[in-house]
Amino acid sequence: MATIVLGSIREQLVNTVPPRGLFCDFPLGRPLGKPGDAAFQHRVLAHGFSLLERSQPALEDFPERVADEGSEVLVCALPPRYDSDAHPAVDEARGLRTAYDRAVAEHGERGAATRTLSPDDIPQALEAFIRIAQGTPWKEARIPGIPARVAQDIRGYYETAALAIVDHTPAAWASARWYRDATKAGEVIRSAQLAMKNAGVRRDLWAFLLPMDSIPLD
Repeated sequence: MATIVLGSIREQLVNTVPPRGLFCDFPLGRPLGKPGDAAFQHRVLAHGFSLLERSQPALEDFPERVADEGSEVLVCALPPRYDSDAHPAVDEARGLRTAYDRAVAEHGERGAATRTLSPDDIPQALEAFIRIAQGTPWKEARIPGIPARVAQDIRGYYETAALAIVDHTPAAWASARWYRDATKAGEVIRSAQLAMKNAGVRRDLWAFLLPMDSIPLD
């Protein structure tokens, strides 16, 4: 089977030695470079497919670079409190549901909130992490799946909702930083992550609950 690999980290392409590799100097998480720019994305794919003509292993650079605007801060308004009896993160997640549905209607079901959970399950999943943050052992917290996958779905739900609230495509990782630093859900997941770490839980069960730069790993 013919194989073409697109990579944004040159060292990984060099070390894995794919049959045909195209180094794309794009921000991580943006494998085709520019969201919403179909012409640019087709140029990337055409360059990749052109490597099929090579009879020998090949590693080339895509000639156009996309800068990583890693300092961009996403400004995204969060819904006001609606249910004062609910935990702020749960109330926040419920308040984002209309925006989430609007984003899915506009962009399709690509935001990842249904890989493990349905959107209806997001508040309940947050309640499990709230219990961990408050001291419940993670195995007793009733997480509805593998912790990292559930946390990823919560983040996907929030980032999808943000697409409907802001009027532009955020820079790479800007919405992840917004979720991590500006939302009550991100605060809960970070607290649960620290609680699991401090309880001596196996590292792979808590390290991927948020982007890897969110917590000291050692």
